[in-house]
Amino acid sequence: MHGEVERELPTPESAELLAVVRQLAREELAPLAVRYEAEGRFPREVFTKLGELGLLGLPYPEEYGGAEQPFTVYLQVIEELASAWLSVALGVSVHTLSAHALANFGTDDQKSALLPDMIGGELLGAYCLSEPGSGSDAAALVTRAESIDGGYRLNGTKAWITHGGVADFYTVMARTGEHRTKGISCLLVEGDSDGLSAAAPEDKMGMRGSRTAQVILDDVAIPADRLIGAEGEGFTIAMAALDAGRLGIAACAVGVAQAALTEAVAYANTRKQFGQAIAEFQGISFMIADMATGVEAARSLYLSAARRKDAGLDYSTQAAMAKLFATDMCMQVTTNAVQILGGAGYVQDFPAERYFRESKVLQIVEGTNQVQRLVIGRNVLADV
Repeated sequence: MHGEVERELPTPESAELLAVVRQLAREELAPLAVRYEAEGRFPREVFTKLGELGLLGLPYPEEYGGAEQPFTVYLQVIEELASAWLSVALGVSVHTLSAHALANFGTDDQKSALLPDMIGGELLGAYCLSEPGSGSDAAALVTRAESIDGGYRLNGTKAWITHGGVADFYTVMARTGEHRTKGISCLLVEGDSDGLSAAAPEDKMGMRGSRTAQVILDDVAIPADRLIGAEGEGFTIAMAALDAGRLGIAACAVGVAQAALTEAVAYANTRKQFGQAIAEFQGISFMIADMATGVEAARSLYLSAARRKDAGLDYSTQAAMAKLFATDMCMQVTTNAVQILGGAGYVQDFPAERYFRESKVLQIVEGTNQVQRLVIGRNVLADV
């Protein structure tokens, strides 16, 4: 079943793109994943290769070096990558998120000067919103950008930053005023800036190949032309980026769940007990049926939201729904995969235990699922 998903693709070119990504995921990424995850090793060279293949700028305009693919295509690429190696897929999603502010809110001059390098493959990005004291309550951030001659001086600490310490550029939300939301601005910071450093990487349950660390900003000088949008627009920019990023997380969740389902199906068809394959027992077949239904439903949900985005419609509620449903589904599917494999699912000889560990973080990142429910409830109730 893995790799045999029937894709909804708009053009022959996009079908060819998915075929290339699928082959890359199977033949190159999957064999590396187990070793790199066990070693906690960040696969920087993998991202360089993805950049060379044009996979770090898929949804962005061709005039700036992007591939100008619809979000429906981009997300299915993310799903394929996640089915082989979540650390890489989530990294591509975060990189795309980090370029979102400049691509959608930057001036023409800023985009011409900066965007080609950011999405052209050589540079890797990070998105800096969360802080030690502000996660779900993003507007409570205290990192400050003080106005100085020619630009800003940045001080503060960002937390839970994917690619923290290894990124080439950071999209940073910082306080330029006292208003809770309208006092936040967006700044683009180069990774080698004086005063920027990273703490030791977090020792995570899963996705150990993905670098997550606090980013420390100590009197970092930022030129004025690195302000994205106007002062005070940062929170709006951040939330717009998260709507897109939540769809990336949903696609990651579907990819991991699809891989877990494939593993469970293969095991159930070959493992024999009481003289027959365990797949023939109704208890197992019903679990597989629920898993497959959940994967298909989540895929349909994220694609539906992506079609709204591609059509220029509001998709904030649908993005929250997709992220919520897909990641809860992924947690359930990976749990069931471990159960179907039994003891084999609890050891590292099989990938089911890695999928299980990885799935948990998807319910947390880019807005916990409790926050998604708040967003959905608020928006639905406002429409009544």
